[in-house]
Amino acid sequence: MSALTITDLNVDLGRPVVRGLSLTLEPGKIQGLAGESGSGKTVTSLAVLGLLPRTARVTGSIRVGETEIIGLRTGALNRVRGRRVAMVFQDPSASLHPQLTVGHQLTDHVRTHMKLDRKAAKAHALELLERVRVPDPEAALGRYPHQFSGGQRQRVAIAIALACDPDVLLADEPTTALDVTVQAGILRLIRDLADERRLAVLLVTHDLGVLSAIADDIAVMRQGVIVESATRAELFINPQHAYTRELLSAMPGSPYEEAPRVD
Repeated sequence: MSALTITDLNVDLGRPVVRGLSLTLEPGKIQGLAGESGSGKTVTSLAVLGLLPRTARVTGSIRVGETEIIGLRTGALNRVRGRRVAMVFQDPSASLHPQLTVGHQLTDHVRTHMKLDRKAAKAHALELLERVRVPDPEAALGRYPHQFSGGQRQRVAIAIALACDPDVLLADEPTTALDVTVQAGILRLIRDLADERRLAVLLVTHDLGVLSAIADDIAVMRQGVIVESATRAELFINPQHAYTRELLSAMPGSPYEEAPRVD
């Protein structure tokens, strides 16, 4: 069974933002979703978690396993968030509470969703920090987010997202604010986690270079519509849509440097 199935998703926020989008995420696979700012990528991922404004009009189907997300009541939706679907945001500083230690944020999360006692929750938190390669995990539990580098904060955010062993990870521009070396480490971590945990990943980015490193399949989104979807190899070797070629032209050394602007 697919981990996440999106069928004919439409989102209206006073104007159409996502139109007729369909995607399927399989366990152990990384599905890239690429496009420029305003294309509807982030709105799509927020729709999966039911985090859109109350005024949003959402139609279509979003299924996590056999559970339909659209129209799900708040209590049932909260049992899906974090437990079955988790999200990593572009800026970890915005998703981590600045006044709570990393240990508090990790243990509170697993105690709420997994009903672990304090000792078991701490052991689980240490294991997670070790897995995402945060230096000195024992000491890290007692530190605050501002005491970590940007790359380490993102690793902590990934640890929190993985705390309840979700089936699906939504990663929204998770490396944009990081330097190239740190970015590569985060991408490698996401790839390893997908392989080891059979985690289905939706990796949202404006940068096809990021997806060229780890994605299995890539969908290209423009003005709320998926204009092209293919395996990573197919997309880079033989892009079919002019907009895809335009995105590729932004990559260093691209053979599509002369691609015309798509209006």
